[in-house]
Amino acid sequence: MIIPDLLTEGLSLVLCGTAPSRASKEAGAYYAHPGNIFWKTLHAIGLTPHQLEPGQYPMLTRFGIGLTDLNKVEWGADSDLSRSGFDVPSFTAKMRCFRPGLIAFDSKYAAATYFGKKTISYGLQAESLDGIPLLVVPSTSGRARGYFDLAPWHDLAERVRALRLSAP
Repeated sequence: MIIPDLLTEGLSLVLCGTAPSRASKEAGAYYAHPGNIFWKTLHAIGLTPHQLEPGQYPMLTRFGIGLTDLNKVEWGADSDLSRSGFDVPSFTAKMRCFRPGLIAFDSKYAAATYFGKKTISYGLQAESLDGIPLLVVPSTSGRARGYFDLAPWHDLAERVRALRLSAP
């Protein structure tokens, strides 16, 4: 495992990517490439009170957020990853164990891999994982900047806030 999962019980949200980048592998932290706007985005949509640095990723559980990847054994660009490195059954088992309020795939590639589909839309998906809503938001990677749209991230944040308000 290149970067350990950040999972615990009681999370409002788990964000799932494909695999760590080279920069993340070297830093031992999620979303560590300087061109990745993940941390900026979480703060911009109000899911963190200030912008965290990649090395501070364990603090996300304080805000009810967890992190994982579908490929826990490889690192690099999506195009460099092998199909055999993706472990959807393991991811599914972890989500069934921890039961977050929401699961969001932070790229269409991650979502397409999970769903086994070629075409994926941003936002809430028709399918759920044992009743856990599944969403797709645009990748924050610098490589995907031309496709980035903050609107699905804002929708995700609104859903997280609503979930927190309805929690006992």
